Amino acid sequence: MDSTATDRFGTSRFEASRNRLASLAYRLLGSAADAEDAVQDAFLHWQAADRQRIKVPEAWLTKVVTNLCLDRLRSAQARRERTVGAWLPEPLLDGDPMLGPADTFEQRESVSLAVLTLMERLSPVERAVYVLREAFSYSHAEIAEILVISEYASQQHLHRGRRRITAARRRGGEVDPASARRIVEEFLAAASSGRTERLVALLTDDATAISDGAGGGLTETLLQYDTPQRIAAVARAGFKPTPAKRRLAGGTPAIHYALVNGAPAILFVLGDQVVGAVTFDITNDKIETVRGIAAPTRLARLTETWRQHEPDKPLIAQW
Repeated sequence: MDSTATDRFGTSRFEASRNRLASLAYRLLGSAADAEDAVQDAFLHWQAADRQRIKVPEAWLTKVVTNLCLDRLRSAQARRERTVGAWLPEPLLDGDPMLGPADTFEQRESVSLAVLTLMERLSPVERAVYVLREAFSYSHAEIAEILVISEYASQQHLHRGRRRITAARRRGGEVDPASARRIVEEFLAAASSGRTERLVALLTDDATAISDGAGGGLTETLLQYDTPQRIAAVARAGFKPTPAKRRLAGGTPAIHYALVNGAPAILFVLGDQVVGAVTFDITNDKIETVRGIAAPTRLARLTETWRQHEPDKPLIAQW
């Protein structure tokens, strides 16, 4: 096989693993843009490697991507960005290959915005072990090889990771899709009409809300609210259309229902551009967490995926 054919074969082997590697990197980093960068860096490593000495390409690539992601998580810049409270996971529209695998409840939950946020409480190695085991079903022997740790250490990291996430996790099980949509539509109707009492009734007693700011997602720190009454007041004010908000959005967006990271969401769409997303965590037919995302950088991939699918009729055609 000549060098050109060898390069083509090597590239095709890598491309066959790209979606799986991107899904791994996204779970580890919580950012689609960073995940794509990590996968591209892995491709450069792959090109530079003596591939004839690589017995199992998939295992080799998994190790490279995992360690590239760990380097990013450990970097001083990443620690600063995540410490000051200006970080939210990047939302992905259902159907995006970066969300896979999604065959089991554990795999789907590992890519939820709730768990991606909770994984910030884990050390980089705990996060890697948790993702490799829960989302990709690697054995502890395989994880030990990837991370260059012992099998016992892998088991301990998984135990600590599961314990920390479970302790902070309030939601149990998956929500009926029809019920989730009904609750979100009721929330939108109540917020749009200013019915504060109905909004409060839709929220759990310990509901929380978090947003990267109504001003285009440009706030340096996240805005957080932790009482149903405060969340209802903010939602009522935020969902009321005004000329100033339309100027900020660049026009009059439509509001669509969607699934984002497996959870119900509403998207503000102007033309073919997603200019805002609000996601909901629901438990026992009530909303426990609301996340508002407006930063264009966090919505870039979601917009790209949105443009490739046929949306349902909007909940509100002109907001």
